Amino acid sequence: MALKIVTDSASDTPVWIIEEFGLHVIPTPVVIEEKDYFDGKTIFPEEFYSILQSGKDIKTYHINAQMFYDNFLPYAQNNDEVIYICFSTGIAGTYNAANIAKTELLEEYPDFDLTIIDSKCASLGFGLVTYYALMMQKNGASKEEIIEGIRWHCDHMEHIFTVKTLEYLLKGGRLSKTSAIAGSLLDIKPIIQVNDLGALEAIEKVRGRHKSLKRLVEIVGERGKDLSNQIIGVVHGDDAETMEEVKKMLREAYGCKHFIDNYVGCAIGAHTGPGIIGIIFLDDKSPYISNIDK
Repeated sequence: MALKIVTDSASDTPVWIIEEFGLHVIPTPVVIEEKDYFDGKTIFPEEFYSILQSGKDIKTYHINAQMFYDNFLPYAQNNDEVIYICFSTGIAGTYNAANIAKTELLEEYPDFDLTIIDSKCASLGFGLVTYYALMMQKNGASKEEIIEGIRWHCDHMEHIFTVKTLEYLLKGGRLSKTSAIAGSLLDIKPIIQVNDLGALEAIEKVRGRHKSLKRLVEIVGERGKDLSNQIIGVVHGDDAETMEEVKKMLREAYGCKHFIDNYVGCAIGAHTGPGIIGIIFLDDKSPYISNIDK
């Protein structure tokens, strides 16, 4: 019997964290030309973005109840305690599917202790939440303390993104054709956040790639606290060079020293396209990770 922390691949958790902690990451399904693949298991970001830019038909769907059942079953059989940190309900139906699986498992294993937390976060937002939870567990925190820490970090996590092209927002139905055409002609780049409901929301429009990146960095300064000491998440859609530029901007503007970076994976990348850049950070100083080695 042990306490296990689990997340899914929409968290864009870097491989080094997965390997260091033996983290169980449930893969998100990706459909390419009518064939199913699984993010981080049978398809990886480098290959995915190449396929995406080739124009092939790509769709995603959330992890379904049967997949959750299959992933949770070994823990129920082993009488483990599980905390599952889940992709935001404001973006996908993952949370509901996980709870259906939990109900089925409790009929067979009534003592199974499974806590499912709707992170209301996306991408490395709940990847960082997961990392903090793993570090708390490593440092001896109890299950109750870890759950408390997870909820606090979810509530205080800020996510801001911008895209390089409007094409994929249009394809995904998040932008009208008229807005996409006008935006492309004027070189408009939306600033997108994950709001308090855990949904993607366009909050500003900026003309030009450089100005949009500059605005992201400005918003970090407007919303973030203790930026020089906290871990800043930076993600990219097959554009590591621009990601490094953004990290440099953050260092120069706020003295940021600690970064975790990664690709935006298939779950979100399919709907935002190559060139997406995101910054993830806390809007308050964490009472849970002040003594954690970064």
